[in-house]
Amino acid sequence: MQELLRDIELTRRQCLGGAAMLGAGALLPALPAFAQSPAAWPNVTRLISSYVDSRKVANMVVTLGFGQDDPMVIAAGVDSFTAPRQSDGRSIYRIYSMTKPVTGMAAISLIDEGKLGLDQPLYEILPKYRNMQVQKVYDGPITPDNLEPAVRPITIRQMLTHTAGIGYGIVQQGPIAAAFRENGIVPGMVTRLQALPIFRGTPVQGLDVFADRLAEMPLVYQPGTRWSYSMGLDLMGRVIEVVSGQPFDRFLQERFFDPLAMGDTGFQVPRENADRMTTSYFLLNGTLLPIDLGNNSIYFDKPPFPFGGAGLASTPLDYDKFLKMLVGFGETGGRRVMSEQAVRLGTSNILPNTISPEDTFTKTWDFGAGARVGRGDEAGVYGWAGAAGTIGFVHLPLGLRAGLFTQYMPQMEYPLLEEFPAAIRADLAAMGRA
Repeated sequence: MQELLRDIELTRRQCLGGAAMLGAGALLPALPAFAQSPAAWPNVTRLISSYVDSRKVANMVVTLGFGQDDPMVIAAGVDSFTAPRQSDGRSIYRIYSMTKPVTGMAAISLIDEGKLGLDQPLYEILPKYRNMQVQKVYDGPITPDNLEPAVRPITIRQMLTHTAGIGYGIVQQGPIAAAFRENGIVPGMVTRLQALPIFRGTPVQGLDVFADRLAEMPLVYQPGTRWSYSMGLDLMGRVIEVVSGQPFDRFLQERFFDPLAMGDTGFQVPRENADRMTTSYFLLNGTLLPIDLGNNSIYFDKPPFPFGGAGLASTPLDYDKFLKMLVGFGETGGRRVMSEQAVRLGTSNILPNTISPEDTFTKTWDFGAGARVGRGDEAGVYGWAGAAGTIGFVHLPLGLRAGLFTQYMPQMEYPLLEEFPAAIRADLAAMGRA
């Protein structure tokens, strides 16, 4: 039970803090022109200033935009406490799990083209996943007496929604976490001190090797029965490779980054961009300790493989282009990148109907392709957050897109997931009264 509660709490904090602006669309049938000015967002501005002025973070950049209008940028601080460059929309951040919606939408685009099925069994693409074993006791020992056969196959739908039963090194605490680390099943790089246990070890070389080794690990839940934050989106990268016939990173480049002119987004940062690379910090007892320097980042090195769940670096302006495409239901700048049908599917609730009624997460949240989606009065919100303090989401009924970027870990040390949407909601409400 303690393990389950820990998993749920981690998940709650990873999510968009309740996406607190939901329902604001009723306040604003038409947005005033001054909404495009930073002066229209005093609560957001105060939030940013409070964190930077008190040195809780080195920097914070927010992007806000409506429809296909250019984004407004509100920024404060410097890329590193030891660097003079003022942070702005071109500062480069490690967006970690904000990679997941990109991977999710990539998979949805292949489903839309008929090259992949939402309910297609994973083993049809990766045969090693045909006969999976499942832990009887969640996060328990990896021994024969604690294993049983999977009652149903893993599907693409389950992988997109964290319901396949696949574990995650940042969630699991039992023997399987050690097994992940020992076998290099580590879907992400944080620092040049990666070998330290706190950073979960060093990844294997190659997405194919990662997928093969993960297939040898037991699942932590029966497929399709529970929401459990997982490596499903990292494994999806290998699925995309096999189905598309392209390396996963090349597929993302051609499908999204090139058409959307996201020139600063990728799994590796060119060293010539070191002057714009932020420093990442670890918050220990209230003190920010640098763990990945902007001028010597691990992101300058070629990654062991493209991490579909946590590997991208991007800028506030670049990620806004991805969000703008979603707000445009696949079209932006006069160019169609995804079909409207595909975007609507990916931003809708696609949780499997086999979820246990006892599942705590799905009693509160719905889930789409790699990100949380709103329910009821919150319908139309889609987005996710990153482990180092980044947040990105869209509110489709309002045509609103929002991003927040800073760099500290662990994310849950500060309540930004709640504070950022709350500040947006407060400012939207004020506009509605104007």
